Amino acid sequence: MTDTDGAAVAPSGSGRLHIPIHLRWGDLDAFNHVNNTSMLKLLEEARVRAFWVPAPGETAPPTAVLESSIFSGVLTLIARQEIEYLAPVPYQRDPLDVQMWFGKIGGSSIEVCYEVYSPVETADLGRQLYARATTVIVKVDAATGRPLRLTSDERASWAPYVGEPISYGYRR
Repeated sequence: MTDTDGAAVAPSGSGRLHIPIHLRWGDLDAFNHVNNTSMLKLLEEARVRAFWVPAPGETAPPTAVLESSIFSGVLTLIARQEIEYLAPVPYQRDPLDVQMWFGKIGGSSIEVCYEVYSPVETADLGRQLYARATTVIVKVDAATGRPLRLTSDERASWAPYVGEPISYGYRR
């Protein structure tokens, strides 16, 4: 299953979403690879496409159930982000394969896990894993700033995509 942007929902049982994200020339830095702050923006783009309700006429994966805006009275705030860069990302025309799943679904928070892969396999390297990351998002009442419980619809939409959280290589 894909949406109009090419976002693919992984086959049943695999527990991952595959969101293709194109690089922009401006994402590169003076060292000719994707800048670290640009990588966080690319992950944000994948997260929005995967989890936020689409505009009328757009399509999205079944996980796109979050409504977040001042007008809806609900905000989604980033509580924590962590990223491990494993290889430099060169500019390429084909989109990166951002694979996403949930490491944990809490009362008012979700832990989104990501792995960022090269778009194609090479004979010598296979698919290159460029980065792994985690973002903790908290659902908040816009008026009070207090956490809001996740809905049963949100939980049901996300349950098939819960998996092992990322264990970062530099931790002992």
